[in-house]
Amino acid sequence: MHADHNPKRPAQRAVEVHQPTPIPPPAVHPAPVVPVQPGTVPTVASIVLPNGRVVTGYAIDPARTEPVAAKPAVSRAAVNVALGGVGFLAVCGGLLLLTSFIAALSAFVAQLVILAAVVFGGWLAVQVLGTNGGSSGTTVNIRRAVFKRNHFHS
Repeated sequence: MHADHNPKRPAQRAVEVHQPTPIPPPAVHPAPVVPVQPGTVPTVASIVLPNGRVVTGYAIDPARTEPVAAKPAVSRAAVNVALGGVGFLAVCGGLLLLTSFIAALSAFVAQLVILAAVVFGGWLAVQVLGTNGGSSGTTVNIRRAVFKRNHFHS
């Protein structure tokens, strides 16, 4: 801090000195020997500490959680009602799609009938009206030129 902002003079400030408190090392006691039944010998683990000491101990089994209580069984009648509802909705949806398909198919067939009538009517009109009043002439195509009667058309 700057001297202008500190109302106390350096000689008036008290100085506190903190001394660290040493922590005594833990007392190392030999582990008691536990009699173990044959076949159930637990795993022994050893680790080396940074100061060179070796610590040996038995592995601890992890805590086991209690099994979850079984859920109550769903009644058979409720399952049948639910499946029946799903089946009914599927049938209704299928019928809706079926009616849409039938309507589209009938519209397509109607359009094909109309198209056939127009094509056949046009062909029939060409046959009836295309004779030009009974005039018959010989048409000869020679190199993309058309000779009809005695007139030349290109």
